[in-house]
Amino acid sequence: MAETTPKVSIIVPCYNEEATIRLLLEAVSAQTYPRSGIELVIADGNSTDRTREEIVRYQENHPDLDIRIVDNAKRTIPAGLNVAIRAAQGEYLVRMDAHSRPFPDYVERCLKALQEGIAENVGGVWEIQPGRAGWIPRSIAVAAAHPLGVGDAHYRLGGKPRYVETVPFGSFRRDLVERIGYFDESLQTNEDYEFNVRVLSSGGKIWLDPDIRANYFARSTLLELAKQYFRYGYWKGKMLRRYPSTLRWRQLLPPLFITSLILSGICSIFIPFISQIFIGLIALYLLALALAGLQVTLKKGELSLMIGFPLAVGTMHLSWGSAILWSLVVR
Repeated sequence: MAETTPKVSIIVPCYNEEATIRLLLEAVSAQTYPRSGIELVIADGNSTDRTREEIVRYQENHPDLDIRIVDNAKRTIPAGLNVAIRAAQGEYLVRMDAHSRPFPDYVERCLKALQEGIAENVGGVWEIQPGRAGWIPRSIAVAAAHPLGVGDAHYRLGGKPRYVETVPFGSFRRDLVERIGYFDESLQTNEDYEFNVRVLSSGGKIWLDPDIRANYFARSTLLELAKQYFRYGYWKGKMLRRYPSTLRWRQLLPPLFITSLILSGICSIFIPFISQIFIGLIALYLLALALAGLQVTLKKGELSLMIGFPLAVGTMHLSWGSAILWSLVVR
């Protein structure tokens, strides 16, 4: 069987992932796809913690799993992906993240869909998990899988199998990269979306199968979450400059809300009655967050979500929206 098993390269960009890298390694070892057909290529951005030591230790204890570490000198995600792709030997590539833990049948399901010709890029859904114990990490994880926080991102919300615009951890044949090009290293995030824009532009299809699942570990603090979503928003804005047709109405809401706050706040200094609009906007937004927090609290049965969920969603909206505005101003 091993002689006819297509070679699969799991490519992983990585930087300072000491806390979660072993979970990924164990998940790769547990794949139902034949071990002889898997290689794991980790592009490490010169981690300053014990990430490399964890990988080497695991490799020593599991010599039957082909693990290679390659250097990612640029320390960005797209650069790491490209370094890993160039080092990979597989006919198929499965993109994974050091913050994730794929289910045991992840690779097998991806390969089945690709071999059946369903699409050029195949991916699944995230089951968002807290980055660590505590009510704030739990609140962030719930917010990161809620429509109010992430809109209609199907890979976070689940649902039925469908063709989509993007998947976060895609799997594809190596020749797709040779045909449409590598990941765009001028974007520090949103590289997946940009890559998938080119997949669609080339006539390809992108398939999301909810049976293809992976745990994804969310950020653990509101500050980490704010930094993450500011980075997402900033580079989303840069990508929209290049591909304005990819803009969706839901993506306009956070920057429009922040813009309305800024304008009404400034105008209220000179026109007193506009201050009522300014206060009204804030009040309506806080009410919406509070009602959503109540709904989630009743559904989950966790009282801490009444406070934590609005804080997490508000952090996501304000960070992402302000970053998009900033990216459109700064060249």
